Amino acid sequence: MTRPISVVLLDDVTGALREPDLELLTVARTLGPVRAVAFDAPSADALAALGTYGVADVVHLDVDGEPHLTGVAAAALAPVLTDARVLLARATFANKEVLARLAHLTGAGLLIDAARVGEHDGLVAGWKRVFAGSWDVDSVVTTELALLTVRPNAVRPVPADAPADPVVRTVALDAAAAEAAAGGVRLVSRTLHETAGSARPPLAEASVVVAGGRGTLGDFGPVEDLADALGAAIGATRDAVDEGWIDHDAQVGQTGVTITPHLYIGAGISGAPHHRGGMQASEVIVAVNSDPECPIFEICDFAVVGDLATVLPQAAAALRARTA
Repeated sequence: MTRPISVVLLDDVTGALREPDLELLTVARTLGPVRAVAFDAPSADALAALGTYGVADVVHLDVDGEPHLTGVAAAALAPVLTDARVLLARATFANKEVLARLAHLTGAGLLIDAARVGEHDGLVAGWKRVFAGSWDVDSVVTTELALLTVRPNAVRPVPADAPADPVVRTVALDAAAAEAAAGGVRLVSRTLHETAGSARPPLAEASVVVAGGRGTLGDFGPVEDLADALGAAIGATRDAVDEGWIDHDAQVGQTGVTITPHLYIGAGISGAPHHRGGMQASEVIVAVNSDPECPIFEICDFAVVGDLATVLPQAAAALRARTA
């Protein structure tokens, strides 16, 4: 019997849904009727968005325990997947742990960090770039249930042709089951760290990223100016971080954040392998460098040979003139 339901795990439904959540809903619709699942009761804004994206079935997982523990989250999710063919979740560290535990509980196939999701011969499949961007891999999940974490910008969000009227139902996990699922682990404390004072999107989720490297000579002003003109996030190379020119949170690469934006602009970046591994899956790559022989020009879609301190402000000014 076909398992038709596509389930989407939403990280935060207490306010408006974020872009990566809408992307997951868009992908899920291509695989079957969508069920949205969350560990919080959805807000009115979240329900309105779910209806716009065609979701009628919404499940609130009410856990009498600590849902942030990996084992507890996996145990709470398992009962809502009995008729599902796929569960999609954002590619966060927490979700990767939960889906790995869930795969063990259910015998499901697991695919981490898919950049595109589709079907192959009726089976759920995902595309990803591996080995520092040197290989493209298409993976097919052959089990009845497929679990996938999906990178931001896998698709552009598209509302459903026919909006739905969401109905919320509660599925509970009682205290005894939560304690057993925790496996003796107890959460002592939990602290949320949020970056204040910036209107820029989070680096890992941004659809446009402007990154700077050693060629900035420590002056990220032109990078920030262009990023603000584009509404983009700011990234950096390991060298720029090691020099103390920018915080580690901005580092893109194998030892930093892996990104898949629709547009990546690298300024003053040579294109070392450890940086390329973190951005090479970008849809469009633009490189600005004064060295015409720099390695990043080998992988970019558009190469600009010039001084970033001149090129980036000119580009920012032209963008602002077009939108004035």
